[in-house]
Formats: sequence, C-alpha cells, structure tokens
Amino acid sequence: MSPRDNDLRDLIEHRLLRRHRLDRQRRRRRAATVAGFFVAAVAGIVVFAGFGAGTALSLGCNLASLQPARIGETSFVYAADGTLLGAIPADENREPVALGKMSQWLPTATVAIEDRRFYQHGGVDWLGIARALWSDVSAGKIVEGGSTIDQQLVRNLYTGREVTLERKLKEACLAIKLANKWSKKRILADYLNTVYYGNHAYGVEAAAETYFSQPASQLTLPQASLLAGLPQAPSVYDPLHNPSAAIVRRNEVLYAMLENGDIDSAQYRYARNAKLRLDPGRLYTKIKQPYFFSYVQDELVSVYGASVVREGGLRVYTTIEPRLQAAAGQAIRKTLYLRNDPAAAIVSIQPGTGAIRAMTTVTPGNANNQFNLAAQSAREAGSTFKAFVLATAIEQGIDPDTTYYTSAPFTCTIPACLTNGQPWQVTTYSHTYAGTISVTSATLQSDNTVYAQLTLDVGPQNVWNMATRLGVHLTQKAVPSIGLGSLSVSPLDMAAAYATFASGGIYARPMAITKVVLPDGKVDTTAGWGKPQTRRALSEGVAWKVNQVLAENALYGTGAGSGDGIHPNAGKTGTTEDHADAWFVGYTRDLSTAVWMGYPTGEIPMLDVHGYEVAGATFPVPIWHLYMAAAEAHRPVRQFLTPSSYPVFKPFEPVVDGYLSSVSTSTTTTTATAPTTTAPAQVAKPSQLNTSPAPPATSTVTKTTTPVRVPPPATTTTAATTTTPPPLIVTTPPASPTTTTSTDEGGP
Repeated sequence: MSPRDNDLRDLIEHRLLRRHRLDRQRRRRRAATVAGFFVAAVAGIVVFAGFGAGTALSLGCNLASLQPARIGETSFVYAADGTLLGAIPADENREPVALGKMSQWLPTATVAIEDRRFYQHGGVDWLGIARALWSDVSAGKIVEGGSTIDQQLVRNLYTGREVTLERKLKEACLAIKLANKWSKKRILADYLNTVYYGNHAYGVEAAAETYFSQPASQLTLPQASLLAGLPQAPSVYDPLHNPSAAIVRRNEVLYAMLENGDIDSAQYRYARNAKLRLDPGRLYTKIKQPYFFSYVQDELVSVYGASVVREGGLRVYTTIEPRLQAAAGQAIRKTLYLRNDPAAAIVSIQPGTGAIRAMTTVTPGNANNQFNLAAQSAREAGSTFKAFVLATAIEQGIDPDTTYYTSAPFTCTIPACLTNGQPWQVTTYSHTYAGTISVTSATLQSDNTVYAQLTLDVGPQNVWNMATRLGVHLTQKAVPSIGLGSLSVSPLDMAAAYATFASGGIYARPMAITKVVLPDGKVDTTAGWGKPQTRRALSEGVAWKVNQVLAENALYGTGAGSGDGIHPNAGKTGTTEDHADAWFVGYTRDLSTAVWMGYPTGEIPMLDVHGYEVAGATFPVPIWHLYMAAAEAHRPVRQFLTPSSYPVFKPFEPVVDGYLSSVSTSTTTTTATAPTTTAPAQVAKPSQLNTSPAPPATSTVTKTTTPVRVPPPATTTTAATTTTPPPLIVTTPPASPTTTTSTDEGGP
C-alpha cells in the first residue's frame, strides 16, 4: 500500500471516529434534555399536588378568563332550490358535526392511537407521561408522546404550540380543569372537529370529504383508521402524496385497536389488507355558477368582512334558479358555438323584488375566464340607452306618438357638441332616413338622428339623472351623445333599470341573497337579507307609456322576434358604432333580462361572426328569445300593469333652435310613418340646453300637438282632453301595422 493510500485510510478513520464521538455527545445531550424535562414534569406534578388551585391560577390556569383561539369554519352558498353552489374558498376547511353523526370507528380509532386511557384519566395521564418519558430516556431521543386528547384540545383552543415549560404546565392544568367541567363526549367531539388532518382539512367531516368524498358518518373501519392516524404528522402520512407511509400508519392504528379490544383479529386482518381507495373530494374547491358565486361573495364581504366570510361558517341562501341558469348557458352556447366566437352575458332579474334569477357568462374557447362580465363589466350601452331618453321625454310631457322630428343626417354645432373644435355628426346605422317621423317610430327604427335631437331637447343631464335614478351606475359625466349609448354600463344595471318599467315604476336594487344562517344556527336578521330594497323611480303613467312603445318595438321594431308569442314582452336593442358591443335588454312581467355580446379583452369590432356584422338584432335578440322562451315556459300570461293615472302630455316646443320649424294641432292617436328617403341634413344652432326638471305626471291626459315642418313658425295650443288609453299589449301583429320594421342600430 502506498503512503498516499495510508494517508487516505487514516483520514477516513479519523473522520469516522470523530462522527461517532459527536453522535455520542448528541445522544447524551438529548438524554439530559429528556431527563431534565422528566424532572420538570415531576416537579409540575408536585406543584399541582402540593399547591393546588392557587398555583394553577398563578400560571394563568383559568378557563373562564381565556378566549378560545379562532378556528375557521367553511361557509357554504346555496341556490334558491336548496342545492349547493359551492364553498367559499378558505385557508382552512372545517364543518363541525355532532359525535352521533360520525362513524363509530372514528372516535374509537382516535382514542386507541392517541389516548388509550382517555376514559380513565382526569385530563392528564400521569402514568402515560411517565411511560413516555422513560421510553424517551431509554432511547436517548423522543420516541413516544404523552399528551392526552384533553391536552391536545387545550393546545388547539387556548395555549398554542409554543414548546416551553410554562406552556406545558399551563396546558396540563387547563386539561384537568376542562376534564372536570366538560363531559368526555364533548371533549372528544370538540377534538375531532378541530384537529388538523392535512390538505386544509380541519375536523373529521372536512377530512372525510377531502380524502373520500363522503361524510364522516359513512366512513368504514379502514377509512376511519386512516384518518385517525393523520393528526400525529399530517404531511408525513399524507395519503394523497405518500400512500405507503399512510398505510403503515393506518396499520399502526388498527393494531392499537386490536390491543384495546376494539376489533377482533378477523376485522384487523380485513382492514389491514384493504386498499386505500381514495376519492379526493371537490366539495371545497368545486363552485357551480362561478360568476354569480363571486357576486354573492362580494356582497357578503361588504357586510361581514373577508375573514368572517371565508371562515365564519355561514350558510348562505341565494335567489339564483338553477333551471334558469342552465337555460341561459344553453341559449348562449346554442347561438355562439364556435371557439373564436365573442363572449356573451345574461342577467335576469325579477321586477319588483330585484331577485337575480340568472347570471352567467360564456366565453367560447376560454373556460377559465374569471372576470364577471355580467356584473363587473362596463361596456358602451348603444341604443339601449334610448329607453332612458324616452322615459325622460314622457316625464317632461312629450307624447312620443304625436311628436315629430326629421330623420336626416344631423350636425350639432353648439359648444357642448364640439370635440377638438369639430361638430358632432350623427347618421343612422343603415344611412337611410325616414324624413318626418314620430318619436315612437324613431324608437322602433332606432333612429340615431331623431334621438340625438330629442336628447338635446330634454337635456343630456336629465337623461343622465334618469339612468341613475333607475339604478345605472355611471362613472362618466353627461354628454350630448348620452342618448345614443356612449356611456359604459353593466348588464346587471341594465336589467335592473328595465325591470323598473316592468314593475310600473318601482326600482328594486339587485338582490342575490335571501337568507344567511350563522354558525349557531340562527338566521341573521340584522343585515336585511331577503328584504327587497325598493323605491318609486317613475310614475305609473310614465312606466306605462314606456312599456307601450317598447312593446311595439318588440313586435315590429328592432326587437322583432324576441318574444315567444304568448307572454307580452318589451325591449330595446343596442349596437355601438364600431360593432364592439351588441345588446338586447327586454322584459316581461316576470323577468327583466339583459343580453350583452362582445369580446372581453377589449373593444374589438364584431364584423364577421358566422358571416354577419353583429348588431343587437342579429345575435342578442335570438339569445334573449331562446332564454326567455325557456324561462317563461309554463308561466301564466301576465299583461303589463295598467296605471292608476296616465301621463300628462303638453304642447312641446324645442329649446334648441333648428329642430322643429313649426307646430300645429292634432288630435289623432295614430302614428304615421313617413317613407324612407334621403332627407336634407339638419343643423343645430347654438342655444341653451334644457336642464329644467321634469314636471310630475297627473291623472289628466292632454293630447299633444303634432309638429309639422312647414313655415311660418307659429305655435298653437290645444285644450286638454281626457281619453281612454288603448290596450297596452298585443301578442300578434294587427293586419296593417302603422310602423315599418327596421334594424337600424348604433350610437356615436
């Protein structure tokens, strides 16, 4: 052997000898530490035995003065029919159950492996501690624990896991007091409902669902023994990630049960040879109707705070109807079935209560979209905003049937219309014009040029005020183009606003939650859940007239084909100028439903979807029809409400010069639609916009004069006459409708 080899051997032997010497030193130190702890524990026993309650109190051993540590409990959300929508995501999943609702094997296996003298000792097992310490001293390391179930419960609830002598003594003292105050059943039940089983599962019910997708009451002997072995080291014995170690630990539990006489040898052999048969549950991760679910969660957080919602053990009951949710999703998917199709959202609200019955979004080709387009998006409203202009005009006494404008290319040059010094120029969607036309006919044809003039006459700020009064949350200021839908809105707000028309002028704030049950089983009556928040936003007469015009639109105008031919409906389409957003918002007496369509990533023009340019009438109307036909199936036919008083109409004179050249009297109630022509352009002259408040409606009907564009400018007034209003709604067209059908859409 060469000198070099000898030197290498000597070096290796030296290192081995040094390692053995260090190991002996470490074992001695561990033995000394364990022996010291043994002495301290014995001293603790002497303290308890010799000094009694006074010493205990000096250590803070007073159950009454201690607040249990907060242990989270999972909150669950349910649909209107009681079916589970999902659990609110939390760091800790926990669902307490009574001892009687657990499999009999769970408490038996737990006692056998954790604290076999549980029913004999008084909270602290001194024999068990001594036995464990002797085993630890003999081995030179900690090989056996001595904590009872009582002590572990105290540790979970009160003292925490800090390893100090004072904490251990306090834990033992509290365990004794707990054993004297509580029954063994209560202690065991609380322990089983609070102990950690790994994978975010606290308590046996959460553990049973997490590992086996079933309640704790249905666990078998092999399953229960597996769970009973996890609390000692949940990550080490994790059956999902370390099944071999989990089986070894399970078999240790089974052997302890055999030694205790809890099972016989046949049961032991059967359970020991059983496969794990894990079935990881999704109860705490799977969420049905995720967009509505997120809306509900936001509502809860605004009242209770995020911590309580995630871990407060709430049972939340909502307004959503699974049948209508399914119908909404099917209506979208049946219409938009290609992977590159735009997204669509549906919100359906019950008029009068605000109860949200459906809220869904479908994004073809992107099932992971997390943004709630139905409630959180803000997209341009297009011509759906014309309903608010119409309501404002009627409230100001303008009769849409007998007030006429000129349908023609329109240029507004007043200061409010100028952008970078350039005037606002308005055209129709199809660039065809009807000449002299009533407001009602302009609504059916969605004529931008007429509604631009009408918006300026009634006042853009008044239109803005009307929209906000009907619950639309606007973050942009009023502009002249507001009546053509240049401001951004959400489908939720639009559905709630149109529901106001259906309910005869009563606005109801959207309501998603009907009841919240607190962890103690009591219903929360302080937050106002389930109580509709309503207010009168319009007179009955104004709502009635809006319904009449929009019902005609649903029959003969841009919303034609929306209804089912049975249930009276009304509504308005909308398309933005660049085709980036398309809408149909409509309603029956039962439901107000908004359908929006567009790309969620931005304002992307929809110029070729299934070979068509997208407008409100091309895709949103068919989607609305499919959904509402299913939603209204088997419901009784309900006409719109008849008002107790009708709107007062008065002679209308334009505030902005250049819109009407003259006004003459008329008592006819028939709307005559002029033939489509290429009309000369109209130019607005500078003047003061109308910002005056609208007059209240009364029970007297005054028929308005019919403006005619002929010189000289002269105004005559008409006397007030009381008339009987025509029937509100028909479900089949008359033989000779008085208006023409058009699909003109769009806004500037």
